[in-house]
Amino acid sequence: MNVERPLPREVKVIDSASLFRLEERAEVLGLSQRLDPTWVRANVAPGDTHYLWPAMWHTLSHRPDVPDHVRWELLIALRTGGRVVSMLDVIPDDFVPLPKVTSREEGMQVRQLLDRSPSVREWLLRESESSDRL
Repeated sequence: MNVERPLPREVKVIDSASLFRLEERAEVLGLSQRLDPTWVRANVAPGDTHYLWPAMWHTLSHRPDVPDHVRWELLIALRTGGRVVSMLDVIPDDFVPLPKVTSREEGMQVRQLLDRSPSVREWLLRESESSDRL
């Protein structure tokens, strides 16, 4: 972890195609904070907006072939209409060109949604419990 390097001071806005691409890239690079791309394709609202909020720099000292990258909090819009939170490791070449939130108000709304939304794990547990009751 690189604590001296400042985090990007922006919230990124991504569409579903970009989310699919970033999750697949994280899988190819073997980054630890990512979701299974099959789950993402099955559950993400295809035409919706998703957000990345910077959490920390991450360094894989045992893998010099992988550049330092930012671990982002990921707010995902689901097909069911809800939202869930996950983490996603993204290398700078992939996150720098992404569009960013342009207003402070939108950024504050994203932060509130991140704080109130369940994690993917919590959502999966709830889904499992509700299907067990049927």
